[in-house]
Amino acid sequence: MKKIWKLVSIITATLTVVACTDLEEELKGDFTSTFPTTQFGSTNVNKPTPNDGLGGAFARVLNGTANHGSYFSVQEVSTDEAVITQKGGDWFDGGIWLRMHRHEFDPQVGGINGAWGDSYGGITQCNQLLASTDPQVSTPGAKAQLRFLRAYFYWRLMDVFGRVKITTQPLVDVPQSTRVQVYNFVVAELLAAIPDLPAGKQDYGRANKSGAYALLSRVYLNAKVYKGLADHDPADLDAAIAAADEVINSGLYSLDAEYKDVFDPDNVEAAEHIFVAPFDENTGGGMNFAQMTLHYPSQLTYDLRDQPWNGYSTLEEFYNSYEATDKRRAQNFIVGPQLDLNGTPILDLAFDPDDEDGAPINYTPKINQLAPSGSRQAGARLGKFSFKIGQIPEQDNDFPLLRLGEVLLNKAEAQFRKDGSGLATINQLRARAGVAALPSLTEGVILAERGRELFQEALRRTDLIRFGAWSNAWWEKPNTSGKPHQILMPIPIEQINATAGTANPLTQNPGY
Repeated sequence: MKKIWKLVSIITATLTVVACTDLEEELKGDFTSTFPTTQFGSTNVNKPTPNDGLGGAFARVLNGTANHGSYFSVQEVSTDEAVITQKGGDWFDGGIWLRMHRHEFDPQVGGINGAWGDSYGGITQCNQLLASTDPQVSTPGAKAQLRFLRAYFYWRLMDVFGRVKITTQPLVDVPQSTRVQVYNFVVAELLAAIPDLPAGKQDYGRANKSGAYALLSRVYLNAKVYKGLADHDPADLDAAIAAADEVINSGLYSLDAEYKDVFDPDNVEAAEHIFVAPFDENTGGGMNFAQMTLHYPSQLTYDLRDQPWNGYSTLEEFYNSYEATDKRRAQNFIVGPQLDLNGTPILDLAFDPDDEDGAPINYTPKINQLAPSGSRQAGARLGKFSFKIGQIPEQDNDFPLLRLGEVLLNKAEAQFRKDGSGLATINQLRARAGVAALPSLTEGVILAERGRELFQEALRRTDLIRFGAWSNAWWEKPNTSGKPHQILMPIPIEQINATAGTANPLTQNPGY
């Protein structure tokens, strides 16, 4: 497990007993000191989810979505946009996150058992409620909500693991299904749920017809991968466009005026939220980004109740893929010298002597190395879901599982793959970000634009695979084109062992 360093007293330094050694020289950019220019106070911004009997199932989307060691970690640490470096004796964790980054996957690599268990935990809750005779959860509308949610969890499993068991009844074991069978099940369930889902704006933390169509636009866009096809089927692209248009033309959603409004702590019912994980510091815990990414003394920048863990950062190349004027870069990353609430530089007295910054914390996009002596303060930090002053470890920001921005990108990509169009749709998002319109599109341009817009939303792994870029080499990760089986993660060894003596034991994905 990661080390949780104890803050001895409220001073502008962090003391530890071991310092990393032999850091490479850092390359500096022109960064200004970071101080929360928009100070979100400690007031809780909340709205209760409906008292409809479905809360036990829908609350399961909080598990693994925006915390460490589960679905988010699998979807991000395996990609070119997020990394957990080994900082001496800290964050080694048996090498599981180093192997995840290098694509040295095995049945015990970081996060996969959590991703499996959290998804099936949601499916179990859905199945139990679908089997209930309670009148509150037995209406067609309630059952449609649960079928949508179950399909969402099965999409996660299909996307990450491929071959899983489609269980639809409590305590009934079934054989493992193929990835194509799971794909067909997800599509069929979403289509079956749509007639009984609400046509208007969704209730907070629940789904409506647009939610099902938004998820279908994502599923159809990835159909080539899920079906194992050599190229995109034009019928699937048409279906992705049609599903996206159902959302866009519903009149229920619009792009928020500012990109930041989609993610800040007061983002309850943002204009483009379609389906969210309704995190709340009091009633919906589980979002821990401040803890996961900030250096230990950054506790003083935000007056956090608990000290951060100094784990996650982004790769230099990914940070540099943004134009300097892109509002999304300012929202998504924390860089530069760090100050406390009084404007005083914060210090790490356990800094390495080779680090030219010395004790003052300076988040630089360049990271010296993945392991074993990654710099304790290197790497732009994950700041998309902004932090409140005085925040406890449980953040208030809702996490958009489906939003209009992604739906627009799904439509644009499907249009481009079909007939070369889609440019105007993508430029809508660039206009909001304050950057110039693109003159034309290529696959590489679309992938880069999706990365800039959807950073930290746990979609990067899925996108890299669909674009054929998953095996590419990036910082501290070699080209893995000789391992095509790695488009699927290995099924966790814990799950295989647990079913070994049953009538339908799980078998491992080929190649592992």
